Amino acid sequence: LRCCTAASVVTDGSGAAAEERNLYIMRVVQIAVMCVLALTVVFGIFFLGCNLLIKSEGMINFLVKDRRPSKEVEAVVVGPY
Repeated sequence: LRCCTAASVVTDGSGAAAEERNLYIMRVVQIAVMCVLALTVVFGIFFLGCNLLIKSEGMINFLVKDRRPSKEVEAVVVGPY
């Protein structure tokens, strides 16, 4: 690929304008692909984070259920009062 500046564009019918248009189209396609990939990565990280958050909340709830005292212990503690 050649470096194209505004001064180097020649429109004498030799195909330079068509070549510049092809370079422009290639750049637009590259930018579009990069945007799609960037959005895919951002949404992937977001949904992965949400999934981990939901799983961690479930694990915390599981641990909280295990740490609750049984009803028999409450009856003994509440009984004398």
